[in-house]
Amino acid sequence: MGWWQVSADTLAGSRFVVSPLAETFACLKALHSRSAAHPGERVWLATHLPAYEGWLAAEPVTAALVRAGLGPEWIADFLTPTPRGEEDFAAEVARVREASPEAARAHLAVALRGPLPAILRDRDDLPGRAADLLTRVWTEAVRPDWHRRRRVLEADVVARTARLSQEGWAAALGAMRPGMRWLGENRLQVNLHEYPPREISGAELVFVPVTPQRHGWVSWEVSGEEPHRYAVVYPCSGVLAHARPAADAPTSAAPEGLARLLGGARADVLVLLGSPMSTSQLVAVTGQGLGSVGRHLKVLLDARLVRRRRSGRSVLYYRTAVGEVLVGAQGGAPASADRS
Repeated sequence: MGWWQVSADTLAGSRFVVSPLAETFACLKALHSRSAAHPGERVWLATHLPAYEGWLAAEPVTAALVRAGLGPEWIADFLTPTPRGEEDFAAEVARVREASPEAARAHLAVALRGPLPAILRDRDDLPGRAADLLTRVWTEAVRPDWHRRRRVLEADVVARTARLSQEGWAAALGAMRPGMRWLGENRLQVNLHEYPPREISGAELVFVPVTPQRHGWVSWEVSGEEPHRYAVVYPCSGVLAHARPAADAPTSAAPEGLARLLGGARADVLVLLGSPMSTSQLVAVTGQGLGSVGRHLKVLLDARLVRRRRSGRSVLYYRTAVGEVLVGAQGGAPASADRS
């Protein structure tokens, strides 16, 4: 398993950040894998996959770059610069473009676990090609609904911060992504791969949510002049339910049977409450109005499918044991994830 040695000071100084580039790269991974974890992702994938496949068909070098960079266990490091927080997409993708060609080829060979295919050897334009592809995914498939995505990501940060304050780091980190848990003795397991431990005490550590539910990774940036930076990118707890498919018919993040039983919008709220969320978070995640969310919560409270508790200035709602059984029986539990 891969684990990091983290001092108490490093953990206490860690923070959550939202990264447009991380969100874009997670979407690139979803397009590459051609898989979706829930109906909202399937709608998004059906909308954007044909254009993505057309881009790669027209650019065989870029297609080979993607296949090599998204390796079976490891991602080429230059594709995922460690988020620094408060950067826009242009600033983040510039660091991909500025990678040296030699480093890019070396990172691709590590991800591929072998020599590069002939089409990629001795090319100096690989960082630029990667940046161009990421920019295209951002421009055409992410930026149009970035305001909604950002609200979902920020809602996740609020929910996890509340959990951290109530249950501590071990609970907060253990619930972040499969394969990640606090081992004790200042050790943080970040994945299940057999990689040497890394000493990161004194480094900057950030946690970065993304909306695609099956995609996450770790990254680091080692510098002799500045503090080292490490990041854990994880799928957020809220589901980004696409507002409308091409035919403009409503979609639901909930299983079909549960949606028929409770109504699609109310079932969505119940499914999302696998993690405690406030009313404002539910509004951000679902795109429903405040009044609608409030009415759904009242019905669910009356039916004893959810409960509420106060956390600081917020009131958080969460599923009861009965609600868990109802969602689980309908296949509404969160999808398992594969990780790098």
